[in-house]
Amino acid sequence: MANSHQQSLLRSTPSSSISSKLLLLLTVLPLTLAALAFVLQWRGGITDPTTRWAPPGSQHLFPGMDPSPLSPTAHQHQSSSSDCASLRQGSTPSFPYYHGWKFDDLSNLKPKICITTSTSAGLEQILPWMFFHKVIGVSTFFLFVEGKAASPAVSKVLESIPGVKVIYRTRELEEQQAKSRIWNETWLSSFFYKPCNYELFVKQSLNMEMAIVMARDAGMDWIIHLDTDELLHPADAREYSLRQLLLDVPGNVDMVIFPNYESSVEREDIKDPFSEISMFKRNYDHLPKDTYFGMYKDATRGNPNYFLTYGNGKSAARIQDHLRPNGAHRWHNYMKTPNEIKLEEAAVLHYTYAKFSDLTSRRDRCGCKPTKEDVKRCFMLEFDRAAFIIASTATEEEMLNWYREHIVWGDKDVKMKLLRKGVLTRIYAPMVIIQGLRESGVFSSVIASAPTTISKDKFLSSIVSSNSSRAAASESLPSRRIGTSREHQATARRVLEIESAAFYEVAVPPLSPPGTKDDRLIIEV
Repeated sequence: MANSHQQSLLRSTPSSSISSKLLLLLTVLPLTLAALAFVLQWRGGITDPTTRWAPPGSQHLFPGMDPSPLSPTAHQHQSSSSDCASLRQGSTPSFPYYHGWKFDDLSNLKPKICITTSTSAGLEQILPWMFFHKVIGVSTFFLFVEGKAASPAVSKVLESIPGVKVIYRTRELEEQQAKSRIWNETWLSSFFYKPCNYELFVKQSLNMEMAIVMARDAGMDWIIHLDTDELLHPADAREYSLRQLLLDVPGNVDMVIFPNYESSVEREDIKDPFSEISMFKRNYDHLPKDTYFGMYKDATRGNPNYFLTYGNGKSAARIQDHLRPNGAHRWHNYMKTPNEIKLEEAAVLHYTYAKFSDLTSRRDRCGCKPTKEDVKRCFMLEFDRAAFIIASTATEEEMLNWYREHIVWGDKDVKMKLLRKGVLTRIYAPMVIIQGLRESGVFSSVIASAPTTISKDKFLSSIVSSNSSRAAASESLPSRRIGTSREHQATARRVLEIESAAFYEVAVPPLSPPGTKDDRLIIEV
């Protein structure tokens, strides 16, 4: 009996020993790994991936990129002030994605996205606009320039930026566009031979038509038409990236519509809208119908419409055969009706009338008479008409009072009410990105590195383009540039109208959002 008990103990001893050793190993191994991680962190052997884009020595991170506990710099970022506040106050570069980023090495990005625009703005507006869109994934820009944008001082800088194609409004360009098939079609014909905004609308469409060819030749996948007072806000994407957003679009989709948000100015002394404005009025498409119509009176504040200007957004089109513009806001196809989707969160941010000086600058671009009848001939939207009359007839003080009453959001109670309801919203990303680019020296570096002189051909093109933009605004572009008379062209269009009116979708002009008179119709539909 005793011998059997001893034998049993001998058999159990090896198994107990193995269990003890295994338990010891499981205890010691995690402690060893933890100690190793501590030593590596203490010696700086681990690089926190969230800080790998930060400029050397920078104590600032992009808002939303808080350092992880493993980061050796984590304790340096504990501050009661917000990221935005530190961004404004910091003297070191604060844009984490810029360090080491080659802005001229975007050719391998997929999909390849280009933006086309028609502009007369200066570098103070074009550079922030352009590099913001480079940051979110745009690789190529087709700039149709005139006025200030075509001047040698500005154009030499634009010409020096990789991925930028500058097209001057020369006599050769106008003669080429005069041969466009658009003049023989009906979808844009209602905008022909009219001044100011109508002429601009036709010019934009002709430029978009040429940009499609350039985009296809450059191997682009998507094309977008934007003005230089508009920024894309890719909120639908998994990251703040237009490239990621369009990468996720199904392959059978031809056009993506970005509803527009309109800047809501809180001061009359704004100088740099992209860096100073964070409040926007949301689009009808992004609001519950009962909220939109319930808050309509507070949101309009006595203005003609919910938005000061247009409300039908902008769009991106997939580059494909038979693509054509359909006005400045949409694209179309000669052979089919495009399959389109409208984004639920992403938007185009429109900084309209963001500066007090915008009243007079818009006035100076148009030669119409400041009467209620004549402005209808020049402007498509009611607020533009009212603003033109005020800018043409009022004193400086009267203009400022009108600007405060109709544009500046000075009533804090109304503002907070609309913010709580979601009619107004705060969007900081563009402000932070552009401020970061500026502090990182991107804009100043581009200007400093531009050639001091431009070639003779480019210089002459810029002079011709700059001078042509000073021509009387009341003259319509086609009547100046096409040899045949208006009557002959009108006859030709009437002949074509029978065959083509049903085939071509009419160009989409800038449209105001629905008003309260449209309430019943929209709800029933």
